[in-house]
Order: sequence, then structure tokens, then C-alpha cells
Amino acid sequence: MFRRKIKSYSDEKLMQLMGTGDQQAFNELYDRYYQRLYYYFFRMLGSSKEMANDFLQELFLKIIEKQEHFDPRYEFRTWIFSIAHNLCKNEYRRRDVRRNIPLPETDQTDPVSPGNISRDELVDRIFKNLDQLTEEQKSVFLMHYREGFRINEISEVLDLSPGTVKSRLFYARKFLADKLQYLKDEIDIN
Repeated sequence: MFRRKIKSYSDEKLMQLMGTGDQQAFNELYDRYYQRLYYYFFRMLGSSKEMANDFLQELFLKIIEKQEHFDPRYEFRTWIFSIAHNLCKNEYRRRDVRRNIPLPETDQTDPVSPGNISRDELVDRIFKNLDQLTEEQKSVFLMHYREGFRINEISEVLDLSPGTVKSRLFYARKFLADKLQYLKDEIDIN
């Protein structure tokens, strides 16, 4: 019965309960966010399952250790994606400093043979090309199109002006459109 009740609590309420040591509250937050954050890390870190799992584990440890940093006046979703974004940004900095940890190679999209391409195939091809975006563009694209964040929410998460978010989103879409130009006559998306 308690489990059913906890499922109805907001993320913010669950964080408050975690502060009192409530393990069920943590479990519920984990269940709500682990797949979404795994996917975010997977795409941001060169499609590496191992790194995505490591970063996911690190993120949830941070949430446990730094619960007091959460301000319940703000959305939990914004806070947790801010932490995830910062973890990725730190990883990119480490890679830049060491330069000996290249991003894993990703498959290049093969041209499509003549015929119709399904919406699912198009989405698959778009996401295969994501690894070629800059870290900043990829983050904005995933938050907007995968997670449904509005421009002002992304602006808050990434600590950027809304104009900068719109610009990064524009260039990410333009890059993907250019990469998928050869599909133009194959698809009809309204």
C-alpha cells in the first residue's frame, strides 16, 4: 500500500523524503529516471554502454551524497539533468587534457537504397548521427527532443541564455538535416 502511495509523490517530495533516510523514495526516483539518464549518458559519451552505466552510477551516488544541495522550490528534473550535464562536461575536459582517450568510433550511416523509409528508420538514422555533433549541440538536442525540455528549462540546466540554447538547437538541426539530405526525396514528414 505504501509503495502505491509513494508512486503518486512528486519528484521534489521524494527528494524531501530521501533527506529523512527514506530508501523507498530513492528507489522511486531511480525507477523514474535511470533509463532516461542512461540514454542521455550513452549519447553524450560516444555511445559507450560501459561509460553510460558508470556515469549513471556516479550520478545517483551524487544525489545521495549531496541531497542537501537540492532546492525543492525548483524542478528535480532540471536539477538532475544539470548534474548529468556537468558530469559529461567534466569528462570532455578530462579527455581534452589527456588527449589519449578518444571517443569510441561510431558507425557511419550508409546511404539508403531507393524506396520509402519509415519514420522509425529516420529517427534511428538521426540518432546515429548525433555522435558527430559537438557536446553542446548534442546536449541541447537530446534535452529538447528526447526529454521534452522547453528552451527556458534547457537554459536553466545549462546556465545559458535562451538565445544561445536556440542557436545551438538551430545548428544541431541544420547539421543533422545536411547529413540526412540524401533522404529528402525518400521521406514525407509533416
